[in-house]
Amino acid sequence: MSPFELRASLSLASLFALRMLGLFLILPVFAVHAHRLSGGDSRALIGMALGIYGLTQAILHIPYGMASDRYGRKRVIVIGLLLFALGSFVAAWASDIHTVILGRALQGAGAISAPVTAFLADLTREEHRAKAMAMIGASIGLTFAVSLVAAPALYQSIGMDGIFNLTGVLSLAAIGMTLFAVPAETRGDGDPVLGAPSGALRETLRNADQLRLNFGIFSLHVVQMAIFVVIPAALVRYGGLPVAEHWKIYLPVVIGSFVLMAPPLIHAERRGRLKFLFLSAIALLLAVELGLAVCYTNFHMSVALLLAFFVAFNILEASLPSLVSRIAPAASRGTALGVYNTTQALGLFVGGAAGGWLAGRFGDSAVFVFGIAIVALWLGTAWRMRIPGESAERTFPVRAGADPAALRGELLRLRGVRDAVIAPQQGVVRLTVYADSFDADTAKKLIEGKG
Repeated sequence: MSPFELRASLSLASLFALRMLGLFLILPVFAVHAHRLSGGDSRALIGMALGIYGLTQAILHIPYGMASDRYGRKRVIVIGLLLFALGSFVAAWASDIHTVILGRALQGAGAISAPVTAFLADLTREEHRAKAMAMIGASIGLTFAVSLVAAPALYQSIGMDGIFNLTGVLSLAAIGMTLFAVPAETRGDGDPVLGAPSGALRETLRNADQLRLNFGIFSLHVVQMAIFVVIPAALVRYGGLPVAEHWKIYLPVVIGSFVLMAPPLIHAERRGRLKFLFLSAIALLLAVELGLAVCYTNFHMSVALLLAFFVAFNILEASLPSLVSRIAPAASRGTALGVYNTTQALGLFVGGAAGGWLAGRFGDSAVFVFGIAIVALWLGTAWRMRIPGESAERTFPVRAGADPAALRGELLRLRGVRDAVIAPQQGVVRLTVYADSFDADTAKKLIEGKG
């Protein structure tokens, strides 16, 4: 990656992580703190407060992405960060659970995921885009880990209102980062970009591999949110560990998970076994849910299972957005990312709301049984997923008189074509393709005008 691409990737990954910080910081402590709020004795309302963030995100991801195409990425990102900050301050001032839910909904209205990922695609070359997207995925996993370690200590020192105020202040600081640290847009603010082809949303929703990835991110965040409706209180009840001391569990578990996830990731990439690693991580997540359903009242077993959960979660959180960027056609990448982010947000909402309702109605173990069903279904759907191999360059002579824009649009619709550069003055077409799925004969006929 060039210095410019590295700067773009790191700064935008930091923005993405900061947005997720508002969600993750409250997970380890809110279920315990909520009982101090008026109306906080309802498990369903606790789950709603955790999950409503994801509902407003789900509603607004695609509109935010469309607005960023029309009015500029930075402008829309700044608006989203302002709404996130407003929601943080509302939640900080709340004395009852319903006002917290309102604040969380406003936080979720700062749905900047689609503009950020689209911006990253604008600023990076095709051959480095998967790595850039993986950096965003890794930043989410790292933010989650840091939040789990830091939240109990922050709660002890500044309280829940202090945590919400902190996320608001950090959001305002992120506006400065957006304006001055993130590279300039490749087009002027307000200048429209070439939109996705007609029917892009329909094609995205009909692409089986993209649907499998969308269901995967939905399932991962359902499980994540549901687990943390139960786990913080279980550590207090069955481990005798006050919330302020939960970092003693989270810190070694999180560090250990990063140490354990690195070797299989490196091995899988070198040996071309990414699909095997991906399916293995889902299987590990299923084993964690099974173990927690039986052993969540056993403190030491719960800690061991949390370690396994973080290993699986970090691998999957880093892999999924990278896979979306590789599978989605280049001509409709923004649409695909908007749908992906929407299903991620829906998972946050469903996990929090369903986890709270199930715990209140049927007990804590029902939350893990629910997780078993979700992850087992995900494993079944992911089994037949096709993961593209490494990209390669292919060059073809271009016919005289070809319309570069029209030809490029037709080429980008071909399976296995990641990007196309038409250079009539040089008499060539340069394609970035996935060798394992690229149909060279069809592309050649199209370029020659015989398709």
